Amino acid sequence: MSKTTSAENKALVLEAFDTLFNKRDYAAAERFWSDRYIQHSAHIAPGRDGLFNLIRVLPDGLKYENHLILAEGEYVIAHGRFSGHGRPAAWIAADVVRMEDGKLAEHWDVLQDEATEAESVSGLPMFGDRFPG
Repeated sequence: MSKTTSAENKALVLEAFDTLFNKRDYAAAERFWSDRYIQHSAHIAPGRDGLFNLIRVLPDGLKYENHLILAEGEYVIAHGRFSGHGRPAAWIAADVVRMEDGKLAEHWDVLQDEATEAESVSGLPMFGDRFPG
């Protein structure tokens, strides 16, 4: 079993997300996700195939943007925005990933529709320093 550093894990997760969600390069994405991938999301079918098959049916305009990424040992948390998925509002996500042998091995998420300025009780955006256009 190979160990990766927190910095390497963050870089791997960002590259994996870009490869799958933005580039839609499924063959290349296989090298990032374990073939034993465990999916805890209520929105995604089990395993790596469940995730890949979901992305295949989403609109071509799907885009992932990362705002913040943190890592502690084998766990990575990515705070990002998923837009272009065909719903009225972008999703703001906190994706928690457990890494194993340099691959994404397990995933949990917290998803919330992105609030507009009029909807934000705090008066602050949920992602970055601006409200969505």
